[in-house]
Amino acid sequence: MPAVDLSTTNLLLGIMAAVSVLQGLVLIGAGVAGFLAYKRVMQLVSDLEARQVAPLREKVEAILGDVKTVTARVSQQTERVDNAISGTMERVDDTAERVRHSVMDKVGQATGMMRGVRAVIASVLADVTGGGDGARRSSADAGSRL
Repeated sequence: MPAVDLSTTNLLLGIMAAVSVLQGLVLIGAGVAGFLAYKRVMQLVSDLEARQVAPLREKVEAILGDVKTVTARVSQQTERVDNAISGTMERVDDTAERVRHSVMDKVGQATGMMRGVRAVIASVLADVTGGGDGARRSSADAGSRL
């Protein structure tokens, strides 16, 4: 068997191994650099949150507390106004009913008085024109004409 020269192959394999080691070191360096960048970004986010977001959050929570208080007050006042309006409407209805009954009573009394006056006038007219049954009939007719 002839002797095979493997020096070129070994040289290429050595170069490939060195490049692989170099690639591994670059990957490890990239991982470390990524971790350091992540750590810095998280530190910046924490600082930004502590300096900017936390005070804003406290202010927003205070505003929301005030809004909640105002909403509760408005709700209470609305309920009070509703109760006042309902009570007033009930009193107005009661008063209107009383006035209606009072007016009806007065109108009934006035109607009775007018009927009485009409009957008296009819009676007087019947006596003046003549007496008797004919006079009563005529007074009834006179009363119905008034």
